Amino acid sequence: MCEYAVYVQALIFRLEGKIHESLELFQTCAILKPRCADNLKQVARSLFLLGKHKAAIEVYNDAAQHNEKDWAKDQLNNALQLNRHDLTYMTLGRIHLMEGDRDAALEIYKKAVEFSPENTELLTILGLLYLELEVYQKAFEYLGNALTFEPFNYKAILAAGSMMQTHGDFDMALSKYRIVACTVPESPLLWNNIGMCFFGKKKYVAAISCLKRANYLAPFDWKTLYNLGLVHLTMHQYASAFHFISAAVHLQPKLAELYMLLAVALTNLEDLENARLAYQKASSLDTGNPLISLNYAILLYNQGDKKEAVAQYYEMQRKVHALKESTLDFDPEMVDIAQRLGTSLQLGEVAIWAKPGRDSKPKARGAAAPSAQPLGSNQALGQAMSSAAGYAKTMSQVMGSSTHLAKVASLALEPKPNEAPLPEELSSTLKPQEQIQPIKEAEES
Repeated sequence: MCEYAVYVQALIFRLEGKIHESLELFQTCAILKPRCADNLKQVARSLFLLGKHKAAIEVYNDAAQHNEKDWAKDQLNNALQLNRHDLTYMTLGRIHLMEGDRDAALEIYKKAVEFSPENTELLTILGLLYLELEVYQKAFEYLGNALTFEPFNYKAILAAGSMMQTHGDFDMALSKYRIVACTVPESPLLWNNIGMCFFGKKKYVAAISCLKRANYLAPFDWKTLYNLGLVHLTMHQYASAFHFISAAVHLQPKLAELYMLLAVALTNLEDLENARLAYQKASSLDTGNPLISLNYAILLYNQGDKKEAVAQYYEMQRKVHALKESTLDFDPEMVDIAQRLGTSLQLGEVAIWAKPGRDSKPKARGAAAPSAQPLGSNQALGQAMSSAAGYAKTMSQVMGSSTHLAKVASLALEPKPNEAPLPEELSSTLKPQEQIQPIKEAEES
């Protein structure tokens, strides 16, 4: 019996929806070639599709034990010792990226650029990798070199535009995106970034139009859905915001800030019970973000649950203490609301942070933006650190280590008779999700 023919027939049965028949044939393949990990993985996949999850896990564990060592990396290193070639470097770097070893990939691509300094594809990949690592000076240098040798390299232009957008230069970023649109007009990454440029310029209708085009081109991209929810929240269209944020939650269920956005939308839709559940979920996913505790405390205070509000307020203080060593760029409006909440709860002002003045200037993020404002301020709408679509870490990890904090809308604190009224809502933004050309796509194109 031909094992390959049985394997192909099993795949055809699975595509036709005949999972049971497919499972039987894959099991036959496993009998014919019992030490083949691929056959065992297909058996486990069929069991998973049939809902037999425990059995699937057992077969996957068995396949992991039978899986032979992949010798590709060793052979590529041997090939480089015999004869250096651009394609060998690119393939080896790709393997390191797939393994999550960015440092090793960086060293490989550096050697590749030293060997072939005019290879625009290598320069672009190295620039994108530095952009992922937030080393902007190096990223700009390599992307600039790529554009010197190939002025219409759309991948490098898209990445350069994303860097400009990061530092708030929306008009220059849009001029770069206009060039890219002539080459790849159907790119969802492009339209997502164009939409967030318009968002930064406070042109919300244009932002929604561009983001919906990006969503049409890539309906399962959670970052576009995140941004759509953010823009609709800014425009006080809470039902639409709930729709898009819910979709993003289904695609990225481990991101705490999505649940915080969802809680804000539910609060404004007067579904307070589910809003509390969303805040609790956000708190369980991200134990270091003080904004979640602050907004949750405001919701509890407005519901009259002072005891729980005080508990969340102290939790926020604990998180701020933990962040003080890594960041001083707390948004002034956030500090003001936190201190007024402490006064309303009869806890006094927050002494853990120095309240910056409204006209104070935070430290610059780079030479391109000497007067950059903290994320969350009205001057910094749409400014965010770029993240490649193929970034292995979850955004919850990235945001948890961010040096800038942003906030979202929540209910207003209800003032007491002798107190000055607080703002109707905390009306600034979370961190928008920009996108650049994924490194994997840049290599394969």
